[in-house]
Amino acid sequence: MAKLSASRLPGILSDSVRHIISDWLTSLKASPDGRLPAAELEAQCESIVTRLAQACREGNLTDIDTSAFAPLRDVLADVSRTRALQGFSPTEAATFILSLKQPLFARLRIVLASDPERLASDIVTMSELIDLLGLFMMETFQRAREEVILRQQTEISELSTPVVKLWEGILALPLIGTLDSARTQIVMENLLDSIVRYEADIAIIDITGVPTVDTLVAQHLLKTVAAARLMGADCIISGIRPQIAQTMVHLGVELNVVSKANLSDAFALALRRLGKMVVNQRRAVPADPA
Repeated sequence: MAKLSASRLPGILSDSVRHIISDWLTSLKASPDGRLPAAELEAQCESIVTRLAQACREGNLTDIDTSAFAPLRDVLADVSRTRALQGFSPTEAATFILSLKQPLFARLRIVLASDPERLASDIVTMSELIDLLGLFMMETFQRAREEVILRQQTEISELSTPVVKLWEGILALPLIGTLDSARTQIVMENLLDSIVRYEADIAIIDITGVPTVDTLVAQHLLKTVAAARLMGADCIISGIRPQIAQTMVHLGVELNVVSKANLSDAFALALRRLGKMVVNQRRAVPADPA
């Protein structure tokens, strides 16, 4: 790649900012970026081209990690994160910055039409520079996507492990999906916080929505039960289906905790342990005397 002193690129970019932005926006209208609001897309393009021209004036075109390129890197990182949140694919995000090549090349051809050797050299230089910026943008985009996915997984795990207050002193924790170590930690934290908040004496852990119970899942359940007991709450496991019972017997898994086939039976047991009873208040209506 050409050094700053051997290239006319800084001057050409500075003098052609408006032309490059206009041509770039025109090319983007037919791309996936065209679905963005016009004002937002124009602001992004203007910010990138302006800072690119500034970086080329102040820095070395061979190294985008220098302080001269810091403002441009910040803008590209912000655009990458925005694209990730807006649901753009990695290819679409890469195409955005790579599409800047054509407006740049077109401008170079106009300005350097009389100097083919310089034109070829500067086109190679600019192509390599945009490629480096594209790689930087893709790395930032990928990190942003991973952060979004991780946050969504955490939110889904929290939403799928609600703790419900059934009665004074009785909580229910319906589990849906597979239990792993990370999710067990969330389940345990939610349950323990709710035990303290509601001053619960009994927690019903319902596994009707858990597809399979193997040795690992049983260990996770036992950890949750043990943690609840340390907080002063007893546990009841409900939702043991026939298939799960057979699997647990076959594997030799012992939960060492009271279990019931369904949530209603577990709730009835919890009420009895607390000395409470649900009574039907309906009374037979006496017939009117004739």
